[in-house]
Amino acid sequence: MTVRWLAGLLRHRTGRVLATAAGIALGVALIAALGTFLTASQATMTARALRSVAVDWQVEVQPGGDPEAVLRELRTTPGAGAVERVRLARTPGFRASADGTTQTTGPGVVLGVPAGYAAAFPGEIRHLAGASTGVLIAQQTASNLHVRPGDQVGIGRAGADPLTITVAGVVDLPQADSLFQKVGAAAQAQPAAPPDNVLLVPEAMFAELSGQPGTTQFHVRLTTPWPGDPAAAYQSAIAAAHNLEARAAGAALVGDNVAAALDAARGDAAYAQMLFLFLGLPGVVLSALLTAALVSSGAERRRAEQALLRTRGYAPAAVVRLAVGEAVLVGVLGGAAGLGIAAAAGRLAFGPSPAGADIWATMLWFAVAFTAGLLITTLTVLVPAVVDLRGRSVAEARQAVGKQRTPWWLKAGGDFLLIGGSLVVFWASSGNDYALVLAPEGVPSISVSYWAFLGPALLWLGAAVLLWRLVILALAHGRRPLERLLRPLAGRLAGPGAASLSRQRRILARAIVLLALALSFAASTAVFNSTYQQQAEADAQLTNGADVTVTESPGTQVGPGAAGQLRAVPGVRAVEPIQHRFAYVGADLQDLYGVRPDTITQATALQDAYFQGGTAAELMAMLARQPDAILVSAETVKDFQLVPGDLVNLRVQDSRTKELQTVPFHYAGIVKEFPTAPKDSFFVANAAYLARVTGSDAVGAFLVDTGGTGQAEVAAALRTRLGAAATVTDLTQTRAQVGSSLTSVNLHGLTRLELTFAVLLAAGAGGIVLAVGLAERRRTLAIMAVLGAKRRQLRGLVLGEGLLLGACGLVGGTVIAWGLARMLVTVLTGVFDPPPSTIAVPWTYLAATTAAVIAALAAAALLSARASSRPAVEELRDL
Repeated sequence: MTVRWLAGLLRHRTGRVLATAAGIALGVALIAALGTFLTASQATMTARALRSVAVDWQVEVQPGGDPEAVLRELRTTPGAGAVERVRLARTPGFRASADGTTQTTGPGVVLGVPAGYAAAFPGEIRHLAGASTGVLIAQQTASNLHVRPGDQVGIGRAGADPLTITVAGVVDLPQADSLFQKVGAAAQAQPAAPPDNVLLVPEAMFAELSGQPGTTQFHVRLTTPWPGDPAAAYQSAIAAAHNLEARAAGAALVGDNVAAALDAARGDAAYAQMLFLFLGLPGVVLSALLTAALVSSGAERRRAEQALLRTRGYAPAAVVRLAVGEAVLVGVLGGAAGLGIAAAAGRLAFGPSPAGADIWATMLWFAVAFTAGLLITTLTVLVPAVVDLRGRSVAEARQAVGKQRTPWWLKAGGDFLLIGGSLVVFWASSGNDYALVLAPEGVPSISVSYWAFLGPALLWLGAAVLLWRLVILALAHGRRPLERLLRPLAGRLAGPGAASLSRQRRILARAIVLLALALSFAASTAVFNSTYQQQAEADAQLTNGADVTVTESPGTQVGPGAAGQLRAVPGVRAVEPIQHRFAYVGADLQDLYGVRPDTITQATALQDAYFQGGTAAELMAMLARQPDAILVSAETVKDFQLVPGDLVNLRVQDSRTKELQTVPFHYAGIVKEFPTAPKDSFFVANAAYLARVTGSDAVGAFLVDTGGTGQAEVAAALRTRLGAAATVTDLTQTRAQVGSSLTSVNLHGLTRLELTFAVLLAAGAGGIVLAVGLAERRRTLAIMAVLGAKRRQLRGLVLGEGLLLGACGLVGGTVIAWGLARMLVTVLTGVFDPPPSTIAVPWTYLAATTAAVIAALAAAALLSARASSRPAVEELRDL
């Protein structure tokens, strides 16, 4: 019997079965595809974090420790690949004579490196000029001493005469921050800047050149197969380092660079989980609601069929078995289709799985998605059927019209309670010192504020319930306006049509709310993604300064006139010089940037969010109008209790006397972010005023605008032209290195995936629900035709219902999306660095989504209107 029943469903209720399976397939596909994204993104973040580390471990031998014993422990450490001994010693300074002048430097560092070091750790030393072996000098030191390969440099030695050597080559140290770190947990809590002056010598020459034993480190490259999850990999790295320190029994400490890189990646992974929750859960809820709407649209027919079976003698248990069979059929069809869609969508959106991705984790997500599909089927198909079977008599089940009762949650004001709760949670979660993800340094676990998503979730649900209330009230008490709206389409049938729509207001309200929720989901996620892309680009440009940035070596004197040489490079549109000095405010040393306020925006973008106390344009105009005006960090304003107009005396080095002199400024506003500036405290002042009072217009960096294209090519041309005299960085490489979170996630693929699903859900919520609902009311339309309604009037009534559904759904969805998008962008502030001053609205996508929904509604209405034109007798015979 069950097989015949299912065969009959497929033969006579094909549309209903396929539509219900399609709703389930969307939910399954979304869960599986986003699970694939989460697994792939975590593996990508782990891989990129590991690639960014040149030396995994710096194992420093402690005073009294035996280097050979430490080396033996390293040789027996699982996963330890290349191990090289590095010696480090401090020197009072370096000295060189060239072109009749003598240059000296402050304290420096001499590194003794073995011959195979560069090959074992290729990311640690970058060759720039001369030989790649022998005595190598760091680029900045070479610039300070004005030396090149072949020149001689004197190395100061404590308690001994300087020793002169010949420079063989010039190198850059890209990982200088980690290379010269203070090894040890207590030291890493107070990181120090790398030394300005560095000389690399062969290990055999080290003792003679440095004049002291120095510090011994073993640099280690690990070959450990790390887990794909950054958090799990971080815990593994921490455990491995602690294991070595325990076996060394205090003779060695580990500078765990790989754990430091994974520490940042695990925070990104937490944000990826947030994004999964933010994108996945509403989509799954929508697919479940869509399926429930499709099932409930045929509830009357299903109840009548069950009543007929019971009238013919079938026991309730037998009818339940038929309902179970239908649920399994729909669930398996929808689940299988959803997994197929997810596999194809994941491949198209994210490409092949990255190396290190856990295939078992992906399979687990597929299993979870399929199980969720079966759960959705149970809740939307099986449970209502069983409830109707047990809660209704045969006579009640055969009633076509029943009394409509107001749901208890609507009587209790659930909409107002939900919206009020969302505002309370939003206020609490967006307060001071709020952090969505907290990853304390050195702590294996991270804290995620999942409850912050309760605000948007409550707003989404509360707005849906409020829209339900408004639609119910409008249809119940607005029959006359509805009749006037239907009259141009339905003619004399407008009155009965309005009465029919009013009687079926719960069905219409459900369809309108579902369409509004789908549209709000599509719009809010699109706004979030566009805002993220906008701020990710702003973050990269803020860090790099512009499309391409040329940073002069410290100690060099390059004037703004050098911009002409840079401007001559093909592809360069504008060049803007920025001065970089240091200034004391009280006893606090801070960076000081001198800018040309009239032209700074020609090469870089300044957002209003970077400033406080005025917009970017207003504060730049203030600097131009009042040359001694200065922009100060918020921390400095708080520490020194400044108010606008206050006199701020800074001590800045005079280039003529090399002495610190007091320079007066007047506080004009707060600067929180600025191109090339650090994240801590700094000042921004007028470059012309700064040059006049210090006697130097030396430029710290040139911001180069390329029009947003060809950054890598322009940067390469500038490196060729400038050589080792300056450091050239471009936006392309900076974009891959910076960001508060998710920069290593394939967000473009995720955006395509989620927005495609959002469009499908919105179109399904409009078109499929309308089509199925009208198909289930064919009997009503046929009876109207028998009573004398004309085909034109019936078509008008069907089209009018489609217009009503579309108009109310679009208006409601727009309002909900506006509030939800603003709340989400605020709640997810931790994702944005810097925070956006305005949200980005993807008008093209929103227009395309609206067009898709309108097209789906129009197609459903036109097909239903065409079906309503069939002869009434033939239609009633089929029903």
